[in-house]
Amino acid sequence: MRFLITGGAGFIGSHLAEALLASGDRVHVLDDLSTGSIDNVRHLTDSPHFAYTIDTCANPSVVAELVDDADIVYHLAAAVGVELIMKSPVRTIETNVHCTEVVLAAASRESKPVVIASTSEVFGKSTALPFREDGDIVLGNTTTGRWAYACSKAIDEFLAIAYWKERKLPTVVVRLFNTVGPRQTGRYGMVVPTFVQQALSGRPITVFGDGTQTRCFCHVDDVVRAMIDLMLLGRAAYGEVFNIGSQEEISMMALASRVHTMAASASEIQTIPYAEAYGAGFEDMPRRYPDLSKIRGAVGWSPTHSLDEILADVIAFHQPPITVL
Repeated sequence: MRFLITGGAGFIGSHLAEALLASGDRVHVLDDLSTGSIDNVRHLTDSPHFAYTIDTCANPSVVAELVDDADIVYHLAAAVGVELIMKSPVRTIETNVHCTEVVLAAASRESKPVVIASTSEVFGKSTALPFREDGDIVLGNTTTGRWAYACSKAIDEFLAIAYWKERKLPTVVVRLFNTVGPRQTGRYGMVVPTFVQQALSGRPITVFGDGTQTRCFCHVDDVVRAMIDLMLLGRAAYGEVFNIGSQEEISMMALASRVHTMAASASEIQTIPYAEAYGAGFEDMPRRYPDLSKIRGAVGWSPTHSLDEILADVIAFHQPPITVL
């Protein structure tokens, strides 16, 4: 099989490329390197089955050519991370919506199956836990920048489902819940690598808000396996939305404490008000907990990595190399 991965030099995309190549498939990565890095895929460049193009998904001619050469498209290119979203809302909206439009339009000409990577952020302020794929989304005021990202990804989902219903383009939406693992950067506010890098460097581990907010973290290898298995399902997955995540829930304060212990860190744990971290009016969700019954029933998928295993992998990745004298 020939796969195109947009955003393939990013954290999740690079692991997906690695897994597909290991299965004997061909992979072409399209990435503008705005948040991804060529270092994430450098180890793949020796494979004759791997190729990459440095360009943007907003370029219709490049996207059309690469889609034509693919059997299946994984569209992962997007603005990522709370910090980037808050600082660059225009870029966030334009990247998420316009690039998805370009990819779906190109795929529609040849009816190439497309996986659209969405996010648990689309549930917004909903309190209907656990979050089901068919549950309502509850977004905040349009003057609050946080919800621009959630809304843009919801539009991506609407587009994907509309292309399936109206134009019979095979599309699958995956809603990812806090994917974590090696190669993820804390540069854009991702909490686990941020805590780990702070702990290893001896800097204060900074918990935003009061630390009672909870999340469920899923290892990138488990997420990639789910994304691949869903496309093996074929037509039964088309036009559907699937949650992908863990159900091992932890508060941010408890997460900071666990990272502190596992990294044998001397760092202090400090709380920082949201207003100081992101500006006045920032809103956060107290919990984000997925219902996994749909994907479990469809492909028998469940996460296999515990939170401690995930943290150990991230700590090992960021651990400074030992210098031998």
